[in-house]
Order: sequence, then structure tokens, then C-alpha cells
Amino acid sequence: MSKKYIRELFAAKNITIAGSKQQLFDAFVDDEQHQLLARQILENQQRLMDIWQYKNRLADIQQQTVTIPNATVGKPYQATLDFRQWPDITWTAIEGLEEYGLQYDAATGIIQGTPVKSGDVRLKLLFRLTGGDANAAPHEKQLPLVINPDPRSLWKNIPSDMAGPFWKADDVAEFAPLGDRWVTVASKRGRSHANVGSFRDDDYAFRHLEPSGWSVLAVSDGAGSARLSREGSRLACASIIDYFEQYFQTAPVTDMDVLFQEYAAGTGTDTQKRITRLVYDTLGKAAFATHKKLEEFAAVQQVSIKDLHSTLIFVLLKKYAFGYVIMSFGVGDCPIGLLNKDCSAITLMNRLDVGEFGGGTRFITMPEIFTSDKFPTRFGFKLVPDFAYLMLMTDGIYDPKFVVEANLEKIETWKAFLDDLNGNNPEKVALPLGAHAPESAGRLSAWMDFWSPGNHDDRTLMIIS
Repeated sequence: MSKKYIRELFAAKNITIAGSKQQLFDAFVDDEQHQLLARQILENQQRLMDIWQYKNRLADIQQQTVTIPNATVGKPYQATLDFRQWPDITWTAIEGLEEYGLQYDAATGIIQGTPVKSGDVRLKLLFRLTGGDANAAPHEKQLPLVINPDPRSLWKNIPSDMAGPFWKADDVAEFAPLGDRWVTVASKRGRSHANVGSFRDDDYAFRHLEPSGWSVLAVSDGAGSARLSREGSRLACASIIDYFEQYFQTAPVTDMDVLFQEYAAGTGTDTQKRITRLVYDTLGKAAFATHKKLEEFAAVQQVSIKDLHSTLIFVLLKKYAFGYVIMSFGVGDCPIGLLNKDCSAITLMNRLDVGEFGGGTRFITMPEIFTSDKFPTRFGFKLVPDFAYLMLMTDGIYDPKFVVEANLEKIETWKAFLDDLNGNNPEKVALPLGAHAPESAGRLSAWMDFWSPGNHDDRTLMIIS
């Protein structure tokens, strides 16, 4: 090979060997020393080419993009780095992961862990290539990784202005006896309000009225677009309690008891028709009285009644020897759910103002609801031997947990909701249901801190168990 190379080298340099000097040239080429020199030239030439190829490959790797999916603080993360485009890489390691709570497995190419802090991270990929010096320092390449902050950490919790008009506490919770049952209720200002320091618009009220034996429950959601809805919701609930406190002082309670007894026993005549009229008159007048009270308040404050826009759901509940009588009324998009004793069936006790209204919520402050042909559909009645839970909630609970109205009539969705309340949730926060104890209120309030992207409204849930 070296002889051939010398001949080719001379030819490349335009050195022509005359015929008379051919013997001299052959002797020159055959000289061992000259062949050694030729071999050294060949080896250096090959080494030069190898070095160039190696440097060129390194440059290609440095220029190639490696995309790593974004991570989020507090959220388990796993990403596989695909090095198939670099089959000549023989070893890798990554520096800079540990301080962010992540690790890299070179055998699998997987980055995993739960990030502990956010940032635009520049990771250092250390690697070696085939053909390189195994004892030399590894090569380095910068890899970009974006670790987003926990969305929850971006929300502020600015207290509402206690000196503001009609201020009320941002978060409230209660646990109390209610006749022969227990009520656990919490109402929490939504993140959207807390972020700007505005007020809680939801409200609730409940009362057990002796000696009548009736319990009254009310929940209201003030419209976010109405500047005084926080007071509208409070007044709506308080008005319902006040109305029935006065009503049962003079109401023909005995006549009502007899009617329900007849209905339960299947005796009497036209009991269903009479009950329908009783529910319509009793609850309808309470709703209208509440509307008038809000109207009067608006006039005194010299504001539009629209500034008090609030939904309203309320229930009358009484225990008899033959079971529980439950009467309900609703305007707006807050559901009332009644779960039977073994939680195998759900009864939605009110019709929500969605669907045929094209998503337009109705409020107790709207006079037209009382003249609408839909008004009779706002009432509910149920006589049951027993029940597990009666729940009243605002859309701050309904929207993230049930998503659409149709799910409110599916027992599977309610069972999942009960499991959620019992601790089967990402936060592992449990009420738990059925544990009648003073700390129940605080547990329900803590449960209400659940995270649901896009759902940051006020949350109110009342549970009778």
C-alpha cells in the first residue's frame, strides 16, 4: 500500500519519472525508510479525517434540538428523552435536576419526579461519543426544561374590606342539630373573588322551628355581575327563615299533618291535588314575600333591584311517624339532591334554570318569574320513609363536580360525589360523611379548597344527614 501511495503522491505532484530513471524510482519506493514515511503520512491523513468527522458530529449534536415536555410544580412528572437520532452516544448523564426534585435514569432515558420549584431550567447533558477518549472529560449540551409554577400558587388571597358596605365573612362553616337530623354546611369565597379582595356572594340559612316540627333550609348564590348581590343573597336566605318563623305561628299545622297522613295512608280524596296546591301556595307565597323584601330594600338603598340579583333554593322538612315530608322551591342554577336511605337512587328536587333558557340564570329578584307559565315547575314534593342525605349547593360545587345538568339525575355521579366527600380526591381531604362531630364543618370547609381548572366561583354546600 505504501509503495502505491508513493507513486500516487508523485503523480499528484506532477513528478514524472523518466524511463531512464525507472530503476532508480523502484529502488526509492522499495526503501524501507521511505515506506515508513509514507505509512506515517497515510496514518496522519486518516487521523486528520477522523478528527474532522468527530468534530463535525459534535457540532451536529450541539445544533440538534431536544424537546422536553413542560413540567408543573407539585405534579408528578415523567418524560423520556429520545436519543435514537444519536446512535453513536455511548454514555449520558444530566446535571441540574436534583434541586428541582427530578432524577434521570440513563438506562431508560427517563426524567421523572415531582418538581418542587418552577423556572426556565438549563439542564446540562453530559455525553460521550463512539471514538472519543474514554478518559477525557465528557461533552456538554444545554437542554431547556420549563417547570411551570403550581397554578394554585398564583392565586392571591386578599381579605375582603371589612369596612365595605354589607361586608360578611369570606369563609363560614357550621355543624348543628336540625330536629332529628344534623346539618353540616360551609360557604367559601371563590378564588376569583379572593384574588382581587372582593366579597363572598353566596349565602345560606337554616332553622328548626318548634313547636311545629318543621325545619327550613335556604341557599342563595349572588350574581357576580350585581354589585350588591352579597347582600341580596343574605337577605333572600334570611327572609325565607323569617317568613316561616312567622308563618308557623299561625299556620294550620294540624290540617297539614292530617293531609300528609292521608297521603301516606292512601286515604282521603284528591290528596295529591290538595298537596300540590298546599306546596304551591305555601312555598310560592314565601318566595314572593322574599322578592318583595328585596324590592323594598332596593328602594330604601336607592339602587336597582338588579344590583341584588341572587338565585334562591329552599326546603321545608318535617319528620312524621310515617316518614319525612320534603317540599322545595328553586329559582336559578343551584340544585337540591335527595339521596335515599341506601344511596341507590337520587331525586333532583328542583328544576334548574338552564337548557330551555339557553343558559340564562333566573333570579329571585326578577318579577317575571312569578307570572311565567314555568312558575309551577319550580316546586318539588317528596314523602319518603327515610333518606341518607339531602343536599343544597351552589354552582360553585355543581359545575366542577357534576359538570352538566344531566349528571344530577345519575346515581353513579352522586356516588362518585359521595366518595369524593369521603376522601377519594387528589387532595385526600375527607369530610367524612356520617361522622357527626363538631369538626365536620371545618372538614367540609377544607374539602372545598379542591382544585378544578376554570372553576373558581364561590362554593356553598349544605348537607342534611
